[in-house]
Parts: sequence; C-alpha cells; structure tokens
Amino acid sequence: MKQREPVKARLNKKPLGIVKTAMTARRNVLEIIPELALYQPIVSGKAGSRFHMIMDPESLRHVLKDRVEDYPKSLTTKLVLKPAIGNSLFVAEGAQWLWQRRAVAPAFAHRHMQALGPVMSAAARASCRRLSEASGPVDIFAETVAATFEVISDVTLSGGDSFDRDTVHRNIEVYISETAKVSLLDVMAAPAWVPRLGRLFSGRKLAEMKRIADQTIAARAARADREKVPDLLELLLDAEDPETGRAMTRAELRDNLLTFIVAGHETTALTLAWALYLCAFDPEEQDRAADEAASVLGDRIATVEDLPRLTLTTRIVNEALRLYPPAALLLRTARVPDRLCGREVRAGDQVMLPIYALHRNRQLWDQPDMFAPSRFETTPDRFAFLPFGAGPRICIGASFAMQEAVIILATLLARFRFSSIADKDPQPRMILTLRPHGGVWLNVERR
Repeated sequence: MKQREPVKARLNKKPLGIVKTAMTARRNVLEIIPELALYQPIVSGKAGSRFHMIMDPESLRHVLKDRVEDYPKSLTTKLVLKPAIGNSLFVAEGAQWLWQRRAVAPAFAHRHMQALGPVMSAAARASCRRLSEASGPVDIFAETVAATFEVISDVTLSGGDSFDRDTVHRNIEVYISETAKVSLLDVMAAPAWVPRLGRLFSGRKLAEMKRIADQTIAARAARADREKVPDLLELLLDAEDPETGRAMTRAELRDNLLTFIVAGHETTALTLAWALYLCAFDPEEQDRAADEAASVLGDRIATVEDLPRLTLTTRIVNEALRLYPPAALLLRTARVPDRLCGREVRAGDQVMLPIYALHRNRQLWDQPDMFAPSRFETTPDRFAFLPFGAGPRICIGASFAMQEAVIILATLLARFRFSSIADKDPQPRMILTLRPHGGVWLNVERR
C-alpha cells in the first residue's frame, strides 16, 4: 500500500500571464511556481518581465554567494517589506547592508545565543502549562505563535520599557496577513509612491507599531541603568560598525528591531507548527522522538545543554524546514548579463529562488514529498537545503531559530501526544511566509 504523503501546495500546470500571476500571488505565492520546477534545474518564462526559477545547487551558489552583489533583492520584495521595516538589514543592499551586518553581528554571537537559552526554556514551560489546561482540539499554530512571541519579546525587550506587546503582536499579524500581499502594481514594478489600495488601510497599524518601537527605544536610551538590561535592544543601542565606527540612527535601530521581532518569532512558530503536524501525521516517528526527549530530559524542561543529545528532534526540525520552508520563495534581480544553467540571463531579469520547489526537486531528493527525518542523518548539499538562505546574506538569526525550535519541540514531545484530526489538514499558503492556512488543529493528550 502506498504511504500517504503530508499535505503539499498545488503548483501551477500552465504558464500564467501578468494579471493571473498577480492574482495568484495575492492568494498564495506558492501557486505561481510551475510544477515543472519539481523536475528541472531551471524554468524560464515571462510574466510582465523575463524570469528564471533556479533549482540547481551550483547556480544557487553562484547567485547567493559567488556573485551576490550582481543579484540584489527584487523591487517587489522591497515594495512589500519597506513599509514595515524600512531599509533595515533584511532589505538594504551594498554598503548600507554591509555596515549594518558588521554592526549587529556581535549581538548574534554563539555566547549570546546560548545565554538566551533560559528564555526559550521558560517559554517551553509556559506552553506546556497552556496545553495542559486546554480541552478539545488545539490550534497548534496559535500556540506556537504565542510561545515564540513570548521568547522574542523577552529577548529583544526584557525590561519592558513601555513596550505594548499585545498591540505590536496584533499589528504584525495584520501586516503579514494583509499588507504583505503582492499587488499587480508590485509585479509590474510600479514605483513605491503609486498607492497600493490593499496597504492604504493598514498604514495606521504600521505607524502605530513604529511609534511604540520609537517610544521603547527612547525610554531605554534614557535609563540610567541601561547596562543592567542585557537584551537585544541594549546590544543594538551599543552596536557600531567595527571598521567605520558608524552607529545606527534611531530610525535604523527601530527598523532593525522590528525586523528581528517579526522574523524572530514567525520563522520558529511556523517551524514548530509544521513539525508538530508532521509528528501527528507519523505517530511512530513521534513516539521515537518522544522517547529520545524523555530519556534526555526526564521531567525537566529542555535547555541549551541538552541540544547535542536531541539528534532525532533536530532532524525532525530540519525535515519540517525542508517540506515547509518559512521563506519559501526568494526574489532577486539580475544587475548584469550572466548565464545560469547554460541559459542567458539579461540585466533586469527576475531570478526566483523557489525554496519550496528546491526542497522537493526530484533530481536532488529521494521521495521528496515524504516525511523522512532520517534523510538528515547525512548532510545534504549545502545549496540544496536553504531554509535560511546561504552566502553572506544567510539569515543572521538561523542558530537562534534552530535552538529555540529544538528546545520547545523536545519539551512538548516528552510530555504530550499529538494526533491528527480527520479532514483537518492545514493548507500550505504563502503570503510573506509559508503559513498553515486554517491553523494546525490537533488533539493533545498527556503522555
């Protein structure tokens, strides 16, 4: 009997024109990826402008590492993200990106990530408490969002400092679910000053989020005992480029702070929700991971020190990132003529990196649509597995996200059994990130 596959996105079977591309992307960005991308190293076409989708590891190395300056982030990406996070590290290019990266890198040093372990363990404990008190089916995605937002808000702003967490959280949800939707004007690369109707009504929410961040930064900067609050905001206030001595302006600091708050909880929440869905989908694999967690932890909450022994849990996290990468499609624009997979690339062509299709490409993975954590017993090709990108612009918080995901997942699996609900599979839908549309509804019971 053929083994059942976890849910997957519906990819398109025929070329889309510019209007259909915009309409489809607004509903679910994944659906603009042609099914052919699962079988080929490159797919080219035209939807307003010429595009090339790349699923070839060597070409991805070329774009993301060897010639990264020739492939800046696309105008569409900037139009979607800049209203919320300005010209922060995630969006900036060239020298503007480089000095910011050098300035913030010390904040993400290994010793700082390990020091954040207790915050992650505390969030895992709180999640256990909430799940113990729940009755009936639980939307696991809502739970993982609550847990990871608790972590990121404590990590970035441990001292409080007038930070209205609930309001910021609500506004982030509005931004991701509505404001970040691609419009036809984005696809046509219309300038930013041309109004996007879908974003006009959410501008107040974004302004409120920025106002709260500005107030928080000002309150912290005015504190006489700043050094007693060793969190990310404090590290950013002190951050400067070691080569030029340049420090962030208040606006740059705010934009980067909001970037870390948005990305810092969204990525891990999604990874955990999809991982728990997959564990419920495969009860035998779940039981093996629960046995591992119980043998390592006993009755304890997981800590950073436990990570080296939680090998199966780590493989499950990696497999969730492979099947449902949070950043499932990256967009670049070619600055100069080039060749990828032997194909001509002209200056101005859109170069798409469909990570979702890369991670399921038949030329790179055995049974790519199956949930098989054992595939990570060996290390895959570096540029065939890109949940956090690669090269100089690899996600600066990748180790933070992995550490948090393993700590929380191991803690939950050691204490609870998660089971699926008939006809309640989540649907992979990408707006800004690859989210489980409809939530991840699971039955939860104590072990």
